[in-house]
Amino acid sequence: MAIKPIEMTELIQTAGNIYEAIIIASKRARQIHDDMKIEFAQRVETIKALSSQEPEEDLDTVVANPDQLKISNEFEKRPKPTELALEELQQRKLKYYYKQQADLFSKSLTTEQQS
Repeated sequence: MAIKPIEMTELIQTAGNIYEAIIIASKRARQIHDDMKIEFAQRVETIKALSSQEPEEDLDTVVANPDQLKISNEFEKRPKPTELALEELQQRKLKYYYKQQADLFSKSLTTEQQS
């Protein structure tokens, strides 16, 4: 697998600074990974459901299901979630926002001023 270098200046331009870009890309990569994991589990479950209808001869010998191997090879050939997330970030396909933090100090001043 080849390593793809990334221009850091492009990441900084998309997110403001490198730390924000890393956080944004990592959260998106985690979302992509979770989606891929769910898809893989669903496809394997359908194969297991179809193969469980066939009579099992010997439980001691475990034989790999060729359909299941085909699906896992397909998923291994897909681009990695981190790579997809960085491409989405560079192409500005991701929308992100900052959580608003409550300013507790200013609230305590307003309550003290009222009394």
